[in-house]
Amino acid sequence: MSTQSPLHEVHAELGASFTDFAGWSMPVRYSSELAEHKAVREAAGLFDLSHMGEIEVRGPEAALALDYAMIGNLSGVKVGRARYTMLCHSTGGVLDDLVVYRLAEQRFLVVANAGNAAVVAAELRDRAHGFSAEVDDRSAEFALIAVQGPSSPEIVGNVLDSIELDGGLPDLRYYAAAPAVVRGHELLLARTGYTGEDGFELYVPPAEAADVWRLLTEAGQRHGLLPAGLACRDTLRLEAGMPLYGNELTVRLTPFEAGMGRLVKFEKPGDFVGRAALEKHRDELAERPAERVLIGLQGSGRRAPRHGYRLLDGSGADATEIGEVTSGALSPTLGYPIAMAYVDPAHREPGGTLYVDIRGRVESVEVVAPPFYKRSA
Repeated sequence: MSTQSPLHEVHAELGASFTDFAGWSMPVRYSSELAEHKAVREAAGLFDLSHMGEIEVRGPEAALALDYAMIGNLSGVKVGRARYTMLCHSTGGVLDDLVVYRLAEQRFLVVANAGNAAVVAAELRDRAHGFSAEVDDRSAEFALIAVQGPSSPEIVGNVLDSIELDGGLPDLRYYAAAPAVVRGHELLLARTGYTGEDGFELYVPPAEAADVWRLLTEAGQRHGLLPAGLACRDTLRLEAGMPLYGNELTVRLTPFEAGMGRLVKFEKPGDFVGRAALEKHRDELAERPAERVLIGLQGSGRRAPRHGYRLLDGSGADATEIGEVTSGALSPTLGYPIAMAYVDPAHREPGGTLYVDIRGRVESVEVVAPPFYKRSA
């Protein structure tokens, strides 16, 4: 049986359609995913992300333990800031992509994807062995609500009693977090998101989540805020060129193949899990091209390439398969199909034409460089 979010009854009252996602019953849409997508791009959307996992790592050597456990340099993160990084297997494959917040000098919060939360918690416990650090899976202690879109600062500001920053909310920079109070509710407020827009994520005690959701809903009424489900969250992140674990990222792929080799901090001192394999892969790439690379695709019709569809080097009977689509959709913002795919590196150059088998019909697509959409400053 699927786990229900602390906000399940609120979603039901709003008429949400539910889907099973990583063992959770989550709202996929409320009315129109197109309207929800548009609201986030032009005004604001309200998301329930309570399926995400939250793991706390604390102690005198918490930073060193995370440096060993992950490919990033977590020791270099300042208190109150966050970093996007990855947990890799010893083979170099990606176990999960994560956001890590440094809440205090000796205290971190690791936010994992829902389907990987248990794996991440177990790996962190194992990798912290020998360090003066404790690892606690605190996922059950948090509900997570996100407000995303250009109107999100006004909406959050309207319900904010206080935040532990001298300059208030304007001082909360992108990829930063601070303790805050929203109409009497103490929570962690982060300026992070997965939509390509400005936005905030609120880490709330589960028993208080419904109250916080309703406060944000009321504050957002005059700004065009809509509740938004997983369907539009997927098209939003795809337009922004953001990877999804299980699609663009898997344990069979390294960060280099996903175009994220910059996240691997070889310059940090000491060893880390996957270092040897990733150094070998880096050195091999200096001598010969990768077997597969991640690219963007742009179509011209209305039929979108989808996850698992085959990419071909031609449209005839003698065409050769050269890759596979990882994510694809008709872009609500742009009005044409977009996709990400892994292909033979010979076909990576933007401007080239490839072909995709869309349910037995071969259609042409243009190679482009993600992201497909960037918000205005």
